[in-house]
This record gives sequence, C-alpha cells and structure tokens, in this order.
Amino acid sequence: MTQAPPARGSERDAYKDSGVDVDAGNAFVDAIAPAAERTRRPGVLAGLGGFGGLFDLAAAGWRAPVLVAATDGVGTKLLLAASTGAYRGLGVDLVAMCVNDVAVQGAEPLFFLDYYASGRLEATIARAVVEGVADGCVAAGCALLGGETAEMPGVYPAGAFDLAGFAVGAAERDRLLPRTDAVRAGDALVAVASSGLHSNGFSLVRRIVTTAGADLAAPAPFDATVTLGEALMRPTRIYVAACGAFADAGARALAHVTGGGLVDNIPRVLPRGLRAVVDLESYTTPPLFGWLAEAGGLDRTTLARTFNLGIGLVGVVPAAEAAQVVDALVEAGEDAWVAGRVEESAGAPLVTLEGGPRWPRP
Repeated sequence: MTQAPPARGSERDAYKDSGVDVDAGNAFVDAIAPAAERTRRPGVLAGLGGFGGLFDLAAAGWRAPVLVAATDGVGTKLLLAASTGAYRGLGVDLVAMCVNDVAVQGAEPLFFLDYYASGRLEATIARAVVEGVADGCVAAGCALLGGETAEMPGVYPAGAFDLAGFAVGAAERDRLLPRTDAVRAGDALVAVASSGLHSNGFSLVRRIVTTAGADLAAPAPFDATVTLGEALMRPTRIYVAACGAFADAGARALAHVTGGGLVDNIPRVLPRGLRAVVDLESYTTPPLFGWLAEAGGLDRTTLARTFNLGIGLVGVVPAAEAAQVVDALVEAGEDAWVAGRVEESAGAPLVTLEGGPRWPRP
C-alpha cells in the first residue's frame, strides 16, 4: 500500500525541528525592508526579495565606467560584540571595510550586499546588524541592494554568527587610482584620522583584554568618559567623502589602512624603487594604542603592523600641494595632516617608521 506524502505543514515542521525556521527568515526579510529602503539611490531598479539586485549604471549617470568590487568581513570583533552588545556598529564596520577599499581606487560605491550566517537566527541581533549596515550605506551613499540570511545549525554553535559584505562601485576610467606611474620621490603623505581600532587586530586585542584582566564594562583606562568596551567597539570610519576630496585635489594614490596596519598597506600603492616614510611624531597617537602597547608589551613595529595607530587613510600627493590638500580635507570635516614623505629606495616598496608614537598617558 502506497503511503501518502506528508502534508506541507509537517514538511516545514520537520525542517524547523532540524534547526532552520523558514517562516522566521521570511519575517526577518520583511522586517529589514525599511532599512534597505532608506539606502535607495539613483540606479536602483528593484528592492529586496528577488533572486538578484538590479542596478542601472546609465540611470546613475555613468558614461564609460569601470566597475570596482571589494569584499570583507569584520573579523573577531564579532566576539567582542557578543560581550558588549554593540551589534549595530558591526553593520557599519562591515560596510566601511568594503566601501573604503572601493573608494581608495577612485570609485564611487554604488551598492552593497551582506551575508549573515548563524546557527539559529536571533532576529533582534540580526536586525541590529542590518540597521547598522543601512547606517553605513547611507553614510557611503550606496544602496543596500540585497543579501543573504542563512541558518546553518551544526556549522555555527548556538549564539554564534558571521558576517561578510560585498560592495560594488564605479569610476570613470580617467579617475581610477592609484596612478602608480605618477608617484614620485618627494611626494607627501597626507593622513586622515581613524576613529579607533576600526575592524582589525581584534584577536590580539582580545588576548590583551584577557591577560590584563580588563573589564569591558568599566571606564577605559585611557578615557574615563567611555567604557573600555565602547572604546574598543567604535565603528570603522567611512572615508568615501574624504577619498572624493583627495581625488578632486589630484591625489596620485590612496591607501586604506586595514589588516597589516601602516606597514603593509601603504606599499600596496607605491611603485618599485620607492618607500614611504611615516613620521610617528607628526601627530598625537590616540591613547587607546598606548594602552594596548603597555598592557600587551608591544613594540613599535608590532603596533604599526597590526593597528592603524590613529591613521585610517593615507593619500600620496605632490609635496607642493600638500598644504592645500590638508586644508580641503579639514574644510570637508576631516582631521588631516602631513604625516610623511615618499623617498627613493632599492627593491620592493616598503614603509619606514620615523620617530616613536606620541600619546597622552592616562
């Protein structure tokens, strides 16, 4: 005797019993639709819910664009978010890490997609993250065009989740950066301030917090106006406007200071035979980094190869125009200064650190 197939409802219940709640996922998409809608910009042709997002470059005003794409995550900053409850900022981090990489290549970020994977969807946490993604997209001027929310019990333990982001931008061909062949010995390095750690180096940060016995909920040892958790979790700055100001001022190259810190990121935009000299005494290093150095016993090189040390963006500009570029950035609301120079050097491009970090002691 042939057995009747199970009713549709029982099929769905079986999937739910295995750890995946399709109805909760659909409800979540409906709940975040307003967040995506507030990021809408010219060129967007469809909202959430389709098999793919649609974007019309011609409608956005492009003539002969080159597409620029970047993808990134937020690293183990996720684990500190779970300890502090600062989930919304993670969404900003996710957008910033991607759109900044697009913007330093002379491109305007157009749209963003996110990937949120967990063992079980915790709608309150996921919604806070996506609201943060929308915050970041609004700040960057790009649309949240879509994304994926995946429940994967067995891959992620209960309460754990991971994030990835994908940004696509466009630049007219003659606006692409870096113009490596134009970078010369004698050029100036103009720095733009970071907002803190951004989203790099958190495996080391977490180890320092643990070994120092630091309390994330207590006032920060270097700033009594905020908790240590708040200081560590400040969202990554979005440099889209700053990159535009640099490009308008004729910058030859831009470097986003992410994983690898000052030491590994600036050489990515220099030609062979040149080096960047970063003067660590050209500014006051934020005291957060002084605390990490002292609590973690970190030397100057480790600091500069792990963290941004207060510099989130570096532009290479002709020395004669450096002061004007700094003025333009300050007028645009950025904290900017001349932080070094480009010099001749044998072999592959590299960074030389000059002086020692200056930070106010607590």
